[in-house]
Amino acid sequence: MKRKGITEYNMIFKQGISANTIHRLKKGLPCSTETLDTLCFILDCEVEDIIKHDKTK
Repeated sequence: MKRKGITEYNMIFKQGISANTIHRLKKGLPCSTETLDTLCFILDCEVEDIIKHDKTK
């Protein structure tokens, strides 16, 4: 979000992403593939730009 210049405010109030979803992402909690797809569309990026697989968990 920082690299694209998109704020949490923009994500919540202009893009329609819920505040709870933003909170879950910041805490590293699970999210749906639909949410990932929406974020990739908004941020114009690929899934691997948003998440990484941590095999230690």
